[in-house]
Amino acid sequence: MYSAEDLKELVEKSLRGMQYPNDHSDLYTPVTYSLSIGGKRIRPILSLLSCNLFTDRILDKCILPATGLEMFHCFTLIHDDIMDNADIRRNHPVIHKKWNVNVAILSGDAMCIESYKLLCHAEPTKIPDILQNFNKAALSVCEGQQYDMNYEAKTTVTEEDYLTMIELKTAALISVSTKIGAIMGEAPSADVDRLARLGLNLGMAFQIQDDILDIYADSKKIGKDVGKDIANNKKTYLLTSAIRLAKGEQKKELVALLNGANISFEEKYNRVKAIYDTLKVKDLAEIKVKEYFSAVENELKAVDVKPERKQYFKEFIDSLFIRQK
Repeated sequence: MYSAEDLKELVEKSLRGMQYPNDHSDLYTPVTYSLSIGGKRIRPILSLLSCNLFTDRILDKCILPATGLEMFHCFTLIHDDIMDNADIRRNHPVIHKKWNVNVAILSGDAMCIESYKLLCHAEPTKIPDILQNFNKAALSVCEGQQYDMNYEAKTTVTEEDYLTMIELKTAALISVSTKIGAIMGEAPSADVDRLARLGLNLGMAFQIQDDILDIYADSKKIGKDVGKDIANNKKTYLLTSAIRLAKGEQKKELVALLNGANISFEEKYNRVKAIYDTLKVKDLAEIKVKEYFSAVENELKAVDVKPERKQYFKEFIDSLFIRQK
């Protein structure tokens, strides 16, 4: 059995070992930079933990496909940072700021292609199933991102709209990570489905927690700017809850803040956060996180392997919800 720490080191070693053509350094240097600035490596670790539930033989054909999941995730972050006009990620300048937007787009595209190459290192008989599931998830990420951008200009987004969006944008990739791990571990079909549902619920919980951290965390501890969601009118669980709960003058103020162009970031952040505090939407978001996390625990309990094989998996998912605030 492998702990999450063991698996993270294997993934880091795999990422460090990526080889790129020397005569195209302008394309691949930003790729190397993106992969080298750290990260929790949640998706590949979850994939390998899912595989390890069913087999101890995970090194031969599983590490590179799991690395491909991280490669794809990092690609999406590069393009997200462009669309969000972000400045830092993981306490480092984002690629489009360190180089420029064109470099970021092209290097991100190269990472997307590299992710598919890595996935194809799986056991040959499993590649069609893996790619079919991955393609569906990859398109879901794009669909979710489109919703995310569309919602920035709207003030009538509901909590249900928001949950649909994050299921596509965030949870789908985490779900396919656990599902691919189970496929590589030759899990029974019922357990493959359980782990897919586990990943989906985990992704939902993780994203809503991220919404909370964007408002209430210390930016140095989480490695990115705080308050960007408010600055960009991103629809989050906190904001959609506030839109539903706000009444009268408070509702007018919230709508005005979302639509206002001539207001500083600091003033907008402080006023929106004050509304959140009054309406106690942080508490509602934390309750929602617990609901999804409970579903994660139930799916893990139902996986048909001995309890001791679930130990490291349980420890890892528990650790995801003890993040710095």
